[in-house]
Amino acid sequence: MAILRGGKRIGGIDIGIGIPRDRSLDNVLGDPRLKQRQGNGESTIGRFIGQVAEGEGFARPNRFLVDFILPNGVSGETDEIQGFSTQSQLRAMNQDQNKRRVQAFCSEIVMPAREGAQKEIRHNGPVRKFVYDHTYGDITATFYTDKFMRERSFFEMWQKAAFSNSTHNMNYYNDYVAPLDIFSLGQFASRDERDDITYGVRLFECYPKTISDVSFSHQANEIQTFTVTFSYRYWVNFFLDRAGQVDVGQADFKQPTVKRAGGIFGGLISKLPPEIRRAGRDVLNELRKKAPIGRVTGGRVFPPFRIPPLNI
Repeated sequence: MAILRGGKRIGGIDIGIGIPRDRSLDNVLGDPRLKQRQGNGESTIGRFIGQVAEGEGFARPNRFLVDFILPNGVSGETDEIQGFSTQSQLRAMNQDQNKRRVQAFCSEIVMPAREGAQKEIRHNGPVRKFVYDHTYGDITATFYTDKFMRERSFFEMWQKAAFSNSTHNMNYYNDYVAPLDIFSLGQFASRDERDDITYGVRLFECYPKTISDVSFSHQANEIQTFTVTFSYRYWVNFFLDRAGQVDVGQADFKQPTVKRAGGIFGGLISKLPPEIRRAGRDVLNELRKKAPIGRVTGGRVFPPFRIPPLNI
């Protein structure tokens, strides 16, 4: 509602003049009120609000992604075809499209826990609890399923990679275990993408131990679900176990490998035949004992190369 308004028709064109009551919306981007900050950003509550506002703030339980990797035993290269009547049926079930359906229909899953097994030892005074082992418990995931129950068949196929329905023989361990990835999703303050990976774990040597039953009832009219309990050997944190080598939000991950600490000479000798390897080991060990330069260089015969102890 304007304070003063008037108009005149000139040459078939209406020309209106008025004085508005409020001009705050004429230049919204230049409004100085938008540049004001609430409170003191350097205070405790200000820093807390800043931490929460960064990206999406706290993690959300409904922002997750699960990636299932089928084992080698589901490749269909064997004569039995893992219980399927034809190769085409197996390929139809094993294609990426069904794997994406299983990912999308995973309605609930838990990231695994890890427990340090302790033993109480008393020397003097209160007991000390020493960690002597670490254990991992099974995890359970819940899935929606369509009318064909293709999601349940996906895990039945994985489970049958461990045994034969016709001969009832067990398969090799490496043929039915596979890694399983669980990611927490979120948004970074410096990126436009909303579904970046903010945390992730990989379960090694995973296997669907139990596929739950499916209940039917005339008294229920809801989406059909089933659960799968996975057994695995151990899990690692994507970021902690690749410190300095992984970018936050990166989904690519490979199982860490431990290289043999042998130095340059030890690494070369370990690749030689056994007879030459033993001769080279004796020569280097004798050189280590007699070479006086080791006293000056701290064991470095040809700096900066160090000859390590050889246990070949």
